[in-house]
Amino acid sequence: MKKPIYVTKPYLPPLEEFIPYLQEIWESGVLTNGGPFHKQLEEALCKYLGVEHIALFANGTIALITALQALRITGEVITTPYSFIATTHSLHWNGIKPVFSDVDPDTLNLDPEKIEAAITPQTTAILPVHCYGHPCDVDAIQQIADNYNLRVIYDAAHAFGVQDEGGSLLRHGDLSVLSFHATKVFNTFEGGAIICPDAKTKLLIDRLKNFGIEDETTVVAAGINGKMSEFNAALGLLQLNYIKQVLEHRKMVDIAYRERLKDVKGIRCLQAVKGEFSNYAYFPILVEGDYSISRDELYYLLKDENIHPRRYFYPLISEFPTYRGLSSAHPDNLPNAVDAAHKVLCLPIYPELEAEQIDTITQIIAST
Repeated sequence: MKKPIYVTKPYLPPLEEFIPYLQEIWESGVLTNGGPFHKQLEEALCKYLGVEHIALFANGTIALITALQALRITGEVITTPYSFIATTHSLHWNGIKPVFSDVDPDTLNLDPEKIEAAITPQTTAILPVHCYGHPCDVDAIQQIADNYNLRVIYDAAHAFGVQDEGGSLLRHGDLSVLSFHATKVFNTFEGGAIICPDAKTKLLIDRLKNFGIEDETTVVAAGINGKMSEFNAALGLLQLNYIKQVLEHRKMVDIAYRERLKDVKGIRCLQAVKGEFSNYAYFPILVEGDYSISRDELYYLLKDENIHPRRYFYPLISEFPTYRGLSSAHPDNLPNAVDAAHKVLCLPIYPELEAEQIDTITQIIAST
């Protein structure tokens, strides 16, 4: 049987390099609750990402839920249907009504030109996603938010290390939320973070992720248990040592796919982010109508060869039972998102993907 090729695999540093971290955790007896590795990782990530304040979390979903709590978001929030389900679930868990707005057909990010039409007197915030690590039109979104006195929380789960001309993409909006899940460019197996604009906001978020505890006898808010363990923080510190070579290899995979697929009729690669600003988190292609077979037929053809791409994001969030009854979820309201969901296929991309495997994948696509 052929060795399986998955859409992504977590980078795992040499096990022997992790042993000293484990020994230190065992010797200290500090397993969680903001231990020394937790503090070191926060400092290291601030330096690497070019931000001043970061609050680590057990995962990105709890971080999203907490970010909404920290800003006291209520009512309605405009968001994208083209994302992982956690984006909208975070609203649902806070008792907030999601209002879906369509995406730009070229970037697959929330289209600023469609946002204003979705604003009502109950709208309090916008929750965009930097889809596949491609930056949203942050200036246009912020202008709308300023005009209507709305908050902006970015789901930046895909955008670790991504920059624009002014620096870290994570500096935009009121808060940005990261995921460090095993499928991400940088991972702690499970984990996440909120980028905070100032020390006061970080203090509030740190309390909210620890049950709202201020000290041994004082609880100041109805918080949650969102703390990252020392084990995950230690893994993150080790992962940071390899992030440069991880990104370099992902870039090589991205370039190889684009070169081999550029002349394949009916296969469209999304426009590349400027090289120095990208993290190559995913490699989505759109299977257009003039390709020889349908997207799903190509999907199963690759699976038959033990190659496992993913249809990120299909179905749309707006099509799941929890949300499809919303008026904003009607397909007529979301033509670009619907179109992309039926065409998209994310190809394997990860540091250990070999040139021979890339050749196999692209040959199947090009020769079908």
